[in-house]
Amino acid sequence: MTVLLLGFSVPEKRDRYFYEKRGEIVWEVPSEDKKIALTFDDGPYPATTDIILDLLKKYDAKATFFVLGNKVERFPETIKREIAEGHEVANHTFNHVYFMRSISDETIRDEIVKTEKALETLTGKKPLLFRPPGGYYNEHSIQIAKTLGYTTIMWSWHQDTNDWKSPGVNRIVSKVLNNARNGDIVLMHDFTPGSTQTVRALETILYELDQRGFEFVTVTELMKGMSSIPINK
Repeated sequence: MTVLLLGFSVPEKRDRYFYEKRGEIVWEVPSEDKKIALTFDDGPYPATTDIILDLLKKYDAKATFFVLGNKVERFPETIKREIAEGHEVANHTFNHVYFMRSISDETIRDEIVKTEKALETLTGKKPLLFRPPGGYYNEHSIQIAKTLGYTTIMWSWHQDTNDWKSPGVNRIVSKVLNNARNGDIVLMHDFTPGSTQTVRALETILYELDQRGFEFVTVTELMKGMSSIPINK
């Protein structure tokens, strides 16, 4: 798409607003409702995912798990539990491949489709949400995901916990609680090698946000609240 400026054809800037306006990427869903979406990447990994599921159940909280296809095949029972308990399972590629500029369209498609097939075989349902590992995306990955029937989901910029770096339980807690807004999408991980900081932080996060009156919903449920409310640019 291009715009005309003083007789010249200038490519439209493809920034966050460009993709939000077209409904191709979602970072958050500002709303008057006190709803928040907790998301967990890179699982499943039973040693930590099962504890997270226990905590979510304790607070009647629903979450969205962006899973890796190779772990779907290794830990199918955890995926089944996520679905049975009302959580959302979404696509995070098969091998956690970063979609950098040099990556081929074939690889992008293969990484998404392999995880899709693994989930469809296990659950009988096709996932509809996709999150690119590391948050790396380009026009090709967005359009390929769209062609395959996916909406690309990122996270609220003020809700990146960086828990994969093991910054400390208090930092993870503070990041979420100090920035919590209606319609946020919070980024966490249910697999961080050698770390249980996310698990330990989650109980405090759930308790405090519950006390504030937040409802914990899936990303799809949050997206039902999309309206004319302006998105923060």
